[in-house]
Amino acid sequence: MAQSLLQMLRAARQTHLRFVSGALSPAESPIYVIGNSSADLDSMVCALVYSYFANRTSRRHIPLINLSKVPSGPELRRLRPEFAKALWISTNMADQPWDDTPESAGPLLRDHILTVADFAEHLKQQQQHGPDGSPRHLTADAVLVDWNALPIRPTNGQRGTGRLEGLPTVEFSVVGCIDHHVDEGFLAPNLNPLVIEKAGSCSSLVTTTLHTMGLWPTPSSPTADSNPSEEECQIARLAMAPLLIDTVNMTAADKVTAVDTRAQDILRQTLETTNTERSDIERDYAQIQETKQNSLDLLTVDEILDRDYKQWAESSPLRPDRPVRIGFCSMVKPIPWIVRKAGSARAFLDALRVFAEQRNLDIVVVMTAFSSSVRDGAFVRELLVCAPDDGVAAHALRDLEARSRSQLQLQEWSDLGSAHADGQSEAQTIRDVLSSDQVPWRRIWVQGDVTKSRKQVAPLVRETVTSPAGDRL
Repeated sequence: MAQSLLQMLRAARQTHLRFVSGALSPAESPIYVIGNSSADLDSMVCALVYSYFANRTSRRHIPLINLSKVPSGPELRRLRPEFAKALWISTNMADQPWDDTPESAGPLLRDHILTVADFAEHLKQQQQHGPDGSPRHLTADAVLVDWNALPIRPTNGQRGTGRLEGLPTVEFSVVGCIDHHVDEGFLAPNLNPLVIEKAGSCSSLVTTTLHTMGLWPTPSSPTADSNPSEEECQIARLAMAPLLIDTVNMTAADKVTAVDTRAQDILRQTLETTNTERSDIERDYAQIQETKQNSLDLLTVDEILDRDYKQWAESSPLRPDRPVRIGFCSMVKPIPWIVRKAGSARAFLDALRVFAEQRNLDIVVVMTAFSSSVRDGAFVRELLVCAPDDGVAAHALRDLEARSRSQLQLQEWSDLGSAHADGQSEAQTIRDVLSSDQVPWRRIWVQGDVTKSRKQVAPLVRETVTSPAGDRL
């Protein structure tokens, strides 16, 4: 009988604890399946889905949620409620029924989900040291999903190995990758799997890759000897969640690719064996989307900035001695909303400055994406860029404005989030505070080309930093 998702997750945690304690031989060592550091719904679900089917191979696979400061349990549910909702929808009729409440979800997440913060705490509890008294170093294999480069790389420049923020004593060797972002040039050759391809959702690539590998057969597959199990239908329902969220229920023409369509067909074939109706999938999407849209209400400003955050370090020819550190924050609420949460435009700017200082950022970018009531529910984007100090970063952002104004269709910012009576005066204050020629340098725009998400804007910023001075406009 096939394992349920919850059974697999419990077993994976136990395997992890045995590995950390040193109870496993090298031949028994697991492969960690790691999503990116923003730990969004797509990244987290991909880690779980890939691990479930990859456990049908000879190596044990453990999904590792890439949150270095968030232990599994109630805090994970508070900070990622849409993940808890998707997990609840897919497993609610499983071997261990549970409620999507803090009292029920918190303990279940603690017993089934492994985060980087948990991994670090388990190492601390072991208190194992080498002969010289230094902390014991571990090596482990990893498959990356929804990203393709580890953040901390070895000084010898070896490709395919590195460390995670929050786990300085664990070196990972990447043995596989499935991603839909720009190739960072980090991976070593001859990985299996190795899929870096454009798609609306990485979940689509995970689904199609598993299907191609023969690990996830459908009723129409040549190798299928029976209909999908109830357990496989759980996984299909979970995998469908980020696919629909990231493609706006498959209606975002600029995001949906042939891979997404094929993945949806595979998932539907699986779900049809349990008489799952289209209306059931539509209801799942609506519940998860609503949870995601309301997910920021109970968070602090710093938690909102950190919730969907990624950063890079790039070498600039204008400052070869120290890399330029770039941080990207994404959120599904408009700028005036977070300004009101902070108390004022000035307070928000102060919070953004502290956020940048804590992470030693030279450039901080805030990207928003939401449905505008001012524009009859149209999908819109805002872009705020800031260099906390004048210098190389400020020069790069000035160049970015010149290079990207047409490409991103940057427009003068106005409040597109609401049409309340005092909105005009508030919007003017925000515009005055957040768009200034004074040092530090900052700008805020409405981004006219809404097809350009962080996957496209981040490379533009990074390229501006690394461009030779002679290439600058």
